[in-house]
Amino acid sequence: MSEIFRVVPESQHNALVEAVYRWRGFDADEAEAASRFAAYASRHGIRTHNALKALHLDHLFGSGSQGCVPRATIERVNNRFRACEVWNANLKLGQATAYAAIDRAIELADTYGIGQIAVDNAFHYLWGGGYVMEAANRGYIAYTNCTAALAEVVPFQGKFPTLGTNPHSWGFPTCELLGYPVVIDWATSVVAMGRVQQLAREGLPLPVNAAVDTNGQVTTDPSKATALLPFGAHKGYGLSILNELYGALIGGSLPTLRSRWAEDGEKHSCAFYFQVIHPEALSGGQFAKGRKQMENLQAVIEDILGHGNEQCILPGKLEADAAARCKTNGGLIFSEAEIVGFNELARECGEQTLQLQAFPLAK
Repeated sequence: MSEIFRVVPESQHNALVEAVYRWRGFDADEAEAASRFAAYASRHGIRTHNALKALHLDHLFGSGSQGCVPRATIERVNNRFRACEVWNANLKLGQATAYAAIDRAIELADTYGIGQIAVDNAFHYLWGGGYVMEAANRGYIAYTNCTAALAEVVPFQGKFPTLGTNPHSWGFPTCELLGYPVVIDWATSVVAMGRVQQLAREGLPLPVNAAVDTNGQVTTDPSKATALLPFGAHKGYGLSILNELYGALIGGSLPTLRSRWAEDGEKHSCAFYFQVIHPEALSGGQFAKGRKQMENLQAVIEDILGHGNEQCILPGKLEADAAARCKTNGGLIFSEAEIVGFNELARECGEQTLQLQAFPLAK
């Protein structure tokens, strides 16, 4: 049976999400950042990292545990590099921290051509693509990676999960050329754990060779999946290790202990890395046929999608199409099962539940 999708006004969605975060102790700015980011993810079709995922993560590992401290203050660590900053997030909400970091990296890039922010003692920021998309929409090249909340991925040819899903996200400023930014964003596992949870919620199977059960056997049943497999065998494995190495150099600790709280002298938090580049900082000025930098970028894209490849799409197109669909429908699009999930959150904080039939069917 196909899913039924309904249109929820963004203002109603945001009000509910903010109410839940405020009820859990977060201040108005943190709650606003969380709701804004959740809406942004939903608008772009990122169902694996919407408000349901964010609040579930907060319940398990954040304010409901020891991994996130509402109203925490970010501390800047002194260093000698002007274009680079290191922050101690003090377990502040990940979305609020990441928004602040991408904004600051843009400020640094405006001054130095490149800006870099390393964040220690962080709580997970969810969909990295949202932050680089924000920078790309403002005309910058951006990259981020993070260590995931849990070690859920089995190394290539291994059997015990010692890696996170460890996503990488890049954004490129192509809005004037394409109408949307190119955004390359993925977990280094075949699927994200949020996807497993979504498929379990919707009663749908996993792709083959994406997850293993408690015995280390490959399974397509999301309810039996206990660990994930890296995509592309050794290639995804190598990309996953990158995040752990970045995290280790920033100050992160052992991945198998992340979000598993104990008085053992180790750290149990995530680490973030952000990099923003001003496009002019990359230009050598030697473009063929007298083209300018953005004209050259357009020529390269046209060559990639030419020669019989005209039906191919660029990374970021699906997200742009999802946003266009939301705009056409006049709100955010959720499955009926997701709306039921929102009502569980509404009851948690004493808010009015959403009436399913009050929302029109999505076109």
